[in-house]
Amino acid sequence: MKLPVLDLIVFIVLTFGNVIFGASFFFKNKTSNQFTAGGGKLPAWVVGMSIFATFVSSISFLALPGKAYMSNWNAFVFSLSIPIASILAVKFFVPLYRGIGSISAYNYLEIRFGAWARIYASTCYMLTQLMRTGAILLLLALPINALFGWEVKTIIIVTGIAVTVYSMLGGIQAVIWTDAIQGIILIAGAIVCAIILTFSMPEGPGQVFEIAAANHKFSLGSFGASLTDSTFWVILIYGLFINLQNYGIDQNYVQRYMTTSSEKEAKSSALFGSLLYVPVSIVFFYIGTALFAYYTAQPDLLPAELKVPGAGDKVFPHFIVNGLPVGVTGLLIASIFAAGMSTVATSINSTATIILSDYYKRYFNKEANEKSSMKILYGSSLIFGVSGIIIALALVGVESVLDAWWGLASIFSGGMLGLFLLGYLSKRVRNIDAVIGVIVGALIIIWMSLSPIYFIDGDLLAFRSPFHSNLTIVFGTLAIFLVGFVLMKLFSKKTI
Repeated sequence: MKLPVLDLIVFIVLTFGNVIFGASFFFKNKTSNQFTAGGGKLPAWVVGMSIFATFVSSISFLALPGKAYMSNWNAFVFSLSIPIASILAVKFFVPLYRGIGSISAYNYLEIRFGAWARIYASTCYMLTQLMRTGAILLLLALPINALFGWEVKTIIIVTGIAVTVYSMLGGIQAVIWTDAIQGIILIAGAIVCAIILTFSMPEGPGQVFEIAAANHKFSLGSFGASLTDSTFWVILIYGLFINLQNYGIDQNYVQRYMTTSSEKEAKSSALFGSLLYVPVSIVFFYIGTALFAYYTAQPDLLPAELKVPGAGDKVFPHFIVNGLPVGVTGLLIASIFAAGMSTVATSINSTATIILSDYYKRYFNKEANEKSSMKILYGSSLIFGVSGIIIALALVGVESVLDAWWGLASIFSGGMLGLFLLGYLSKRVRNIDAVIGVIVGALIIIWMSLSPIYFIDGDLLAFRSPFHSNLTIVFGTLAIFLVGFVLMKLFSKKTI
């Protein structure tokens, strides 16, 4: 469809204005510390907004309303775990990393278990971020293509180049400040959309709640004890483990703890950024519920192809194009772009930081000066950004690869939290205990992630994991921790 001029202007001003603003930080990056930690002088509220924006991707912006539209608020239970994880982060994780003083989240693992643990975790992290970048660029391009007919590969290339340029030139200061702006745009877009939906009901705002309540749309899911269904407890436990991994071992978050001037401000930013996600996710889920009520009350406004099962994810994009006033559509599209750009920018900068701190300075040039360090940061950012674009282009038209990738993502990242907790909670665990624990945990994660994909029928069906996929990280983490802890209890005394 042809994009109205006003929408196009809003989109271009907000999106490319952000890119130019981010690139302007090039003149403030004189040292590697400024590039990776902003010189430790960034305001707490800006860092907090960046943490929030990192948490929300363009997929969240579209997928959460889609889930609420198709089912209920069961997925919102994930958000309920965030306050618990953020409080634990403020109490334990922030002081730990600020005390160590390393920009790398994985330096601690080397202190506890040796170089292998740092290499294992940082490699898993970089693989996860690389594939995540490719997936985000593609999944960002798909709805934009559906909305306005722009060519998918063109969207991927333009978006990827834009984010790579300002991430590479502006460093963490550009990432965090643009994250903050993008987070504000995202929140504004979601709130405006929710208000318009609410007051567009034929019988007034109350009709949203009447229709939603009659169809049990506000349900948080079953409170049963099943481990195969998406119950309240499965989602809550899953959310707790995922968010502990985010705040405890994810470079995206740990790096931000080092960008404020004090531990107190780092704690404030972690709390602000994490807790902000809870009310904003409520807005996302409300949009999905309001969409259900809106099109239930006015079924003629929804095309037949969007009324079939499984088409719920396309309803919100349809409303954005057809149900919003001119100008607001541009704001919503800019919001979707903002969410995706902030996620990709964070991945680019954090990966470049890991390459410098965990590899170049550790193994290749321990006395690296600022000039060589900056070259590594710029080069790593460029290579990572281009690689993400290439991966996204390779995935175009092969959506089944995305499903397989989400399984592989669990394999890459699922073992890191267990290893971290093993080292943090038990000071007597030996190197060999950790190695065996990681091997056992990784095998469990591989089985739970891939068996539902490859063991789908016949005799092999007996080897398929019966558990809900969200429990993969839970069982993998617990296996690593328990195996390592038990081995320590059984054999550590014999080695004294």
